[in-house]
Amino acid sequence: MATNLQFKKVPSEPSTEVRILRLPHGMDLPLPSYQSAHAAGLDLTAAVPADAPLSLAPGARVLVPTGIAIALPQGHEAQVRPRSGLAVKHGLTVLNAPGTIDADYRGEIQVLLVNHGSEAVAIPRGMRIAQLVVATVARAQLREVDRLDQTPRGTGGFGSTGG
Repeated sequence: MATNLQFKKVPSEPSTEVRILRLPHGMDLPLPSYQSAHAAGLDLTAAVPADAPLSLAPGARVLVPTGIAIALPQGHEAQVRPRSGLAVKHGLTVLNAPGTIDADYRGEIQVLLVNHGSEAVAIPRGMRIAQLVVATVARAQLREVDRLDQTPRGTGGFGSTGG
């Protein structure tokens, strides 16, 4: 029996144009891409030489080139975040997570990885190493005051809410 299914039209998600430049050592690599329909981050790949993969020993860190540079619009930033699969499988994470790329930076995006695992991890050319999340930035306008307003939480800091 055939059914006539109707789907509600979903409004398109907002997008921001980001100009991207492939650098000479990244020409054959795919551009960063979203891996699912509603993914927040674009996957970044390692632009290391094909014949010289990196090997990251336990406890070591390395700056991994991506072979791309970007131009973000004013009022935006890009955050370099870890990939959860690399963290759970190998103990690899982005050391300065999230790394911030400012709208006026035009150099190569590089990813600072650290190995918290117990085994060395190979990082071959084209390996997906991190995520890039583009976000709107609200710039703070600081105003010095003599005191701050009171809240129920007050000065309670680390662990003060029960966690």
